[in-house]
Parts: sequence; C-alpha cells; structure tokens
Amino acid sequence: MTGNKAVAYKGPGKVELIDIDYPTFELKDGPGVNPANVGRQVRHGVILKTVATNICGSDQHMVRGRTTAPADLVLGHEITGEVVEVGPDVEFIKVGDICSVPFNIACGRCRNCKERKTGICLNVNPDRPGSAYGYVDMGGWVGGQANYVLVPYADWNLLKFPDKDQALEKIMDLAMLSDIFPTGYHGAVSAGVGVGSTVYIAGAGPVGLAAATSAQLLGAAVVIVGDMNTDRLARARGFGCETVDLSKGGPVEQIEQLIGVPEVDCAVDAVGFEAKGHGAGAQEAPATVLNSLMEVTAAGGALGIPGLYVTGDPGGVDEAARKGSLSLSLGTGWAKSLSFTTGQCPVMKYNRQLMMAILHDKVHIAQNVNAKAIALEDAPKGYAEFDAGAATKYVLNPNGYLS
Repeated sequence: MTGNKAVAYKGPGKVELIDIDYPTFELKDGPGVNPANVGRQVRHGVILKTVATNICGSDQHMVRGRTTAPADLVLGHEITGEVVEVGPDVEFIKVGDICSVPFNIACGRCRNCKERKTGICLNVNPDRPGSAYGYVDMGGWVGGQANYVLVPYADWNLLKFPDKDQALEKIMDLAMLSDIFPTGYHGAVSAGVGVGSTVYIAGAGPVGLAAATSAQLLGAAVVIVGDMNTDRLARARGFGCETVDLSKGGPVEQIEQLIGVPEVDCAVDAVGFEAKGHGAGAQEAPATVLNSLMEVTAAGGALGIPGLYVTGDPGGVDEAARKGSLSLSLGTGWAKSLSFTTGQCPVMKYNRQLMMAILHDKVHIAQNVNAKAIALEDAPKGYAEFDAGAATKYVLNPNGYLS
C-alpha cells in the first residue's frame, strides 16, 4: 500500500505531519466527517497525487482555534494534482491528467450546481449547502495537504490543464486557481469593478492581493489596498496598487488624499471575521471592515465580501461575535443603496477563464502574491510564519513537482 502523509490540525496554534490512509473510493469515518457521509461511495471520483497544495488564510482561522474544528482534521482545500486512479464511473478524466481542484465540492446535479452556484451545492454536505476539502462543518471530505487526495464527481469538478508540460512550467500560477485567484476575482466582479473603476480592497493578504490583481485585469483605473502590515502593503505597491496604512487611522482621509474624493466606486472585504479596528494598537473589532467599506463606497455601489465569516467562533470578542452576529451599520448601507455579495466563491464560474489568462501571460498571480514552495514537512513552520504576518503565499510541495 502506498504511504500517505498529511498536515493535521492538532489544537489551537498547532499543526503536525501525520500518517493517514491512502484514499479509497469511499468516504470513511474520521475527524470532522458527518455521520451521514460515512460509507458514501465515490465511484465518480479520482485519486490525485498532489502537485501543489496551498496554505490558506481560511486554514489559519481553524489553526488559531477560531472555529469548532476537531483535532486531527486533515487540512487543505487549495489543491492541484495529477490523476493516478479513476473511479469506475469517471468518463472523461484520465490517469496522467494534471488538474486544478476547485475548493468547493459540487455534485453537478443539484439545482444550485445547474445554476452555477457551486459554492452552495445541495448534495455534498448533510449539515448545510456547500462543502470544501479539509474544512470544519463541510461534510468531512479529507483535506489535500497530503501526498494523495480523493476528489469526488471528478468529471464535473476537475479543471484539466490542456498541456501537461506547459502546465508544469506555469504551475505556481496555476496553483492559485483552486481558491485565491477565483475568490479575489469573485470579490472584484461582485463589487462591480470595471473599466475606469476606483476600487478599495481591505486586506493585503493573498486573497486581497488576488482581488487587487483581478481589479487590474478587469480594467480598474485605481486600485487601493488597505492593511496594517507594511510588508504586505509593499507587495501591493510592487504591482501598481496604491496603499493605505490602517495603523495610521481609517481609510477615508487616506483615500481622499490619493484620489481627491473620500469615496470609491467599488470595495472588497478580503479580511473577514478576525478584523481589527484602525490605528496603532487596534484590537479585534469584527465589524470594522464591513462598516468602513459602507462608509467609503459611493452611493449605488457594491461590496464584494469574499472574506470569511462564521457562525461559530470560540474566540469571538463577545457573545454575539461567538455566534457570528456583528454590529453592522446597515442603515448606512441602506441609505446609500449599496449591494452586498457574500459567501464562498463559485470557483468553476471563473477558473477556466483565469487559467487561460495565466497560460497566455496576461497575468502573473504567483508573483503578485509572492508564492513560495516549501516541503510538506515544513508546513508547521509555514503556518507559523504566515500567522506572524509573512507577506508570502506558502505552497506545499508533497511530491517534488515544484522547483
């Protein structure tokens, strides 16, 4: 039997490399697996040998102990891999194909999937609509920060790269297609970014930088990125963004200094529920980003909200926050007729187009987010450095495909 090592959550602030079973075409019991999914047959799935699997800010929320994730949950929802086995019901995906795996697990058969709402598939998670690999309350599909991983509904879910050699040449860019590039793009699209737009993006982590890259791709005139991390702000300036340093105060005055008016056409929340207030020494204040975006977005504008918000946060600042209930200035949004789009990005809505932009050198997303390949056994160090604010997108390299 082929061995399989994986990165597992062991408790707040701790991840470890552990031995797990090689995947089979059946969902078995384990940490976080919904009992209703145990024994589920996956004849429509494939087993991938992992080419790249990224550390995500959403993983960090779990690792910090800010969710109800159980110990020993195998992490990883940003997966790129080579097919090594196909289930008996797979028709079009073949052994040897290199593919991007959307982080959303979707059946392709339900009403939502047929309406391109693959982030809220009705058939893969008994708890609620929507699922993902290696994530709390998402049905228990095993994560992909491992040597091998099972992908269900393979003909539907997998995005096959058209040329294997070309894919491997651009693999660090293509590895961003599983989540952060489509997620950032979704944030920009749902905010209404277009040619000539002025855009404010809260957060200069990988998703925020992907949203900034996407806004440029969509033709924005000015892209402004706000954060307190000076290294991450420098990354944004490195590919042509303006920046605001939120350790010096709120964004309104700084935006006015940049573009002459205190409001932008569009705004994106790439931070989520662990947001802090503004100014030096600011403490956690989870509604800060959403309220500030309503303040800085012009009347009639829109907010894209790909930043993660949860219904259960043991570390919330108060009882309301622990249940995902935030003190929003909804009256501001109502008075300004603002639109809001929240929730998982439906990756399949965008990933093929973004793949083509990468393959034809229209965008260099790995460079913009400072992607760095590290060994699987270095995952604990990567998590710690990312949590400390490193301006880096860590890409795990379990099987030696990456230079």
